[in-house]
Amino acid sequence: MTEKTKTEIKNLKPNSFVIIDGAPCRVEKVQISTSGKHGASKVRIEAIGLLDDRRRSIVAPSTEEVEVPIILKKNAQVLYIIENKAQLMDLQDFSTFELEIPEELKDKLEPGKEIQYFEVLGIKTLKQIK
Repeated sequence: MTEKTKTEIKNLKPNSFVIIDGAPCRVEKVQISTSGKHGASKVRIEAIGLLDDRRRSIVAPSTEEVEVPIILKKNAQVLYIIENKAQLMDLQDFSTFELEIPEELKDKLEPGKEIQYFEVLGIKTLKQIK
């Protein structure tokens, strides 16, 4: 299964996704500038990392291709919680795995609840409680 695809940088819009420096990011701002008489237009993308919340930017000609991650949204059930990690079971293939609990979900997570997680470039991350 492919975990990423390609598109021209001029096709990106705010809230779409792009890979910058090998990290999947959500696009915040897109600026298109035209240069001189015969110059190609340039696109500046400002984005925030999905996994690390770091700001990243890229500037490229509008026809340059960039990689776009394929994000799989999946559901899991919380089996148990130990300190800041949760043992989860995928509700489709019943596989079990452990994930770090993000700060904003620490008080809301409890065994037996369903949760949504994202799988991006082979990395799983918790996102929201159902």
